[in-house]
Amino acid sequence: MATDIKDTAHAVEAAAVMGLLPARPRLLALGEPTHGEDALLELRNELFRRLVEQEGYRTIAIESDCVRGLVVDDHVTSGRGTLDEVMEHGFGHGWGASAANRELVRWMRAHNVRADRDGRPASERLRFAGFDGPLEITHAASPRQALTALHGFLAARVDADLLPCTAETLDRLLGADDRWTDPAVMTDPSRSVGRSAGAAELRLLADDLVTLLDEQTPHLIATASRDERDRARLYGRTATGLLGYHFWTADASPARMTRLTGLRDRMMARNLLALAARGPVLAHAHNSHFQREKSTMRMGGRPLEWWSAGALVNARLGEEYAFVATALGTIRHRGVGTPPPDTVEGLLYALPEDRCVVDAPRLAAALGGARPAPRVSPWFGYAPLDPAHLAHSDGIVFVKDVPRS
Repeated sequence: MATDIKDTAHAVEAAAVMGLLPARPRLLALGEPTHGEDALLELRNELFRRLVEQEGYRTIAIESDCVRGLVVDDHVTSGRGTLDEVMEHGFGHGWGASAANRELVRWMRAHNVRADRDGRPASERLRFAGFDGPLEITHAASPRQALTALHGFLAARVDADLLPCTAETLDRLLGADDRWTDPAVMTDPSRSVGRSAGAAELRLLADDLVTLLDEQTPHLIATASRDERDRARLYGRTATGLLGYHFWTADASPARMTRLTGLRDRMMARNLLALAARGPVLAHAHNSHFQREKSTMRMGGRPLEWWSAGALVNARLGEEYAFVATALGTIRHRGVGTPPPDTVEGLLYALPEDRCVVDAPRLAAALGGARPAPRVSPWFGYAPLDPAHLAHSDGIVFVKDVPRS
């Protein structure tokens, strides 16, 4: 069996990853089992560079605020803002503090500057996107930015009589932003404004604005660039998604957290599908957001199950969606030591390579009926591979030892 497993392993290169797939996917999802380790982000950066150079990829999308990500995209495509400003304001979840994310942005901007000097078309510029909603563990953002940006886009291009409301009406209904971002809401549904009369009216108005955006498509093609139209659609998805999310933060039933996790991944999926419509994308997020099976976790002692963004995208794209999970041997500075030899991670840890790409379906076939034991993590921030999901991934990137960032 050890020989069979070794035969499935290759160096971590774009060609090796593509060799696992029937064709170049529109969306190549690279997962990670933990957050905040720059070694994994540096590996992601290396793979993206090779995909750009060898496979024609032009867009990278990460598990970060989709609206803030526009700040990063503006910088890498046109040089707007300083690198320090972009790292401070262009990322959610605190990802802007990562040295590896900073290097990614710096390299993308430098690549685009070279392309401009060489006279290559704009279509060859690299693009950056966040594909998560404007959501943090402690709170969800106010829908103000997305709603007002969508309204402003339409107000500048269509007859005022077609708009469902004025900007002043939106401002009055939105009220103070801290009503929406109150961190107490995450544990106390009664603090949420998501089911107030004003929020209900905003949901109707957001739906009307998105409908108007669709109705006016022929006119908008003539009066706005594709980037402007894509951003307006992003604002529409974000506004309706956030208002729905806030609605369910006000729910006191046992289904509350299941609905919220499902809504978050639905927002992710819609953003990923919009990005994939423009060309091949490398997406990077936690493995649980990309797997084809239902995602599971325990929160507050209660088990949750929901369909991940990857499962939703896979249902739409089929073979044009590919998922490569990342698995780890050790994270010793987090208390994660050598994996037991009867786990997937333990089997891979026995290979001589420090990093490798493994054909997951072939590995599952080599194991036959001998399903490995599930690994148990001593640290809550790391989620080992589920052996039952092995055959449903297209590949595994294995990193033997993760050093302290």
